[in-house]
Amino acid sequence: MEDRITTGLYLELGDLDPGHYAAQRAPELAARPGVDRVTWWENNVPNRTELPMAVVDGTLLGVAEVDEAFTAPDPLPGTTARHFRRFARPSQGILTGTPTTGLLIVWISPQSPGHTQALRDWGDFVHIRHIAAAAIPGFTHVTPYENTADDDPRYMHFYELDTADPEAAYMGMARHMAKYFEGSRTEAFARWADWKAAGGQVVYCNTFRLLGASPLHLRAPGSRG
Repeated sequence: MEDRITTGLYLELGDLDPGHYAAQRAPELAARPGVDRVTWWENNVPNRTELPMAVVDGTLLGVAEVDEAFTAPDPLPGTTARHFRRFARPSQGILTGTPTTGLLIVWISPQSPGHTQALRDWGDFVHIRHIAAAAIPGFTHVTPYENTADDDPRYMHFYELDTADPEAAYMGMARHMAKYFEGSRTEAFARWADWKAAGGQVVYCNTFRLLGASPLHLRAPGSRG
């Protein structure tokens, strides 16, 4: 997924059987107009409790890379499905040349409409910016997205990782950022970490390990996956 140029992502999260998803759902999604590729991912920590979750968790995440021609299908029973478009600010991070094998998905919304711009600025210019600058081991690329519907979550921060253990990389983030900010009690660390002070509320957060991918569709010369 690294260096992805597709316009949007369609995600579906639920307690889905990986074999059935690979054999049935992924080909169904891949055959829809506007779908470039479908991947499916194992949830590393289903039903984690250290963050406030407003979405029912699941054991498997499906991700379809889509363009403007895509329209979302009816969601599978018992799943949470969201369609996101790329936000009009660039991805941040590095291109390592290695494949994306892990994800950190963060869904976040403003506490009220009046907090929308402040939250987006904090996300892009404070939180994501410093994660990219700190070069946390395993983290390669993060892209901001916004919901295509007037619904929670308003935004998604889509982190791509090139490690075999994305959960361990995520668990090491705070320690690595504390070193980067020269202490976890500094004002800079507090500003980086505090989404509530920026007017945000976390809707969902978890890490995922790659299980499989549909064949990549043909693209225009010079484009990358």
